[in-house]
Amino acid sequence: MNIIPIKHIGIFTSGGDSPGMNAALYGAAKAASTHGIAITGIRRGFEGMIDGDFMELDENALQGAVHQGGTVLKTARSERFRKLMGQKTALQKLQEKRIDALIAIGGDGTFNGLLAFSEICKLPAIGIPGTIDNDLTGSDYTLGFDTAVNTAIQNIDKIRDTAESHNRVFLIEVMGRDSGFIAIHSGLGTGADGILIPESGDDFIRLLNKVRHYHSEDALIVVVSEGDELGVDLVASKIREVNPEVDLRITTLGHVQRGGNPSAADRMLGIRLGAAAVEAVLAGESNAMAGVIQNRLSLTPFDQVVKQHRVDEELQGLLKMFNN
Repeated sequence: MNIIPIKHIGIFTSGGDSPGMNAALYGAAKAASTHGIAITGIRRGFEGMIDGDFMELDENALQGAVHQGGTVLKTARSERFRKLMGQKTALQKLQEKRIDALIAIGGDGTFNGLLAFSEICKLPAIGIPGTIDNDLTGSDYTLGFDTAVNTAIQNIDKIRDTAESHNRVFLIEVMGRDSGFIAIHSGLGTGADGILIPESGDDFIRLLNKVRHYHSEDALIVVVSEGDELGVDLVASKIREVNPEVDLRITTLGHVQRGGNPSAADRMLGIRLGAAAVEAVLAGESNAMAGVIQNRLSLTPFDQVVKQHRVDEELQGLLKMFNN
């Protein structure tokens, strides 16, 4: 492999934000500085790349942002980059800035964008999995997942207090469009009475059986993944059909799960993957995602980073056990 010396890395965050992105930026900036490599931030993802919206990264400022949620580089989705003209404009802006490698923090859409970009340019590109859904293969955990679960748990614990005060049934919708990981981890971690996820087809049947025997002197907590095939509103109507006596409330946690200070685990994961991405670029790697598998750094080619990371048999077994 002929390794072309890298002198200037461009780094950006893309798609949905996730806690720990700033830690990843800091890890990358520190690694680049150690190697004497310039690193420049690209604001607003592919949109900023097209517009030439660059930002000098201050290593000291990033060090002070490790504890902050969101991303100092902002993030966006870009329809313009899906078209060849947008990609050519982005390449021109990168060339004008003399950027000769890219690091992207995002999800599968971001990595697919980089794969398409690689067809018109030879800039090496490394990805970092930044999504709270934990729905990508190539890493045991994605950046922001641990924080999102902890946020969900804190809120579910608070909802349980009021549920028990009024003996109510609460349906709590958590994020997870294609994956039930947040629902499983937060549901089990809070002792939920029911957990509904996209990957399971019989969890709803078990819930209805439980609701039939529900007595109004008890509280009932049900955690529903937003990607569940029924949806929280339909689940609510079916519960009322089975047991019209229930005093039922729906709470959607929503984007609060994306915000807040990243957990210790996400800060460490971000720093590790940021540094690993720089090392991979300098080693001549390209079109691959840096991840951690069994606590070891790993690279997975973009075309093998599959979305809808399936819930394994162990978690499925736990789900069935505790849903009964």
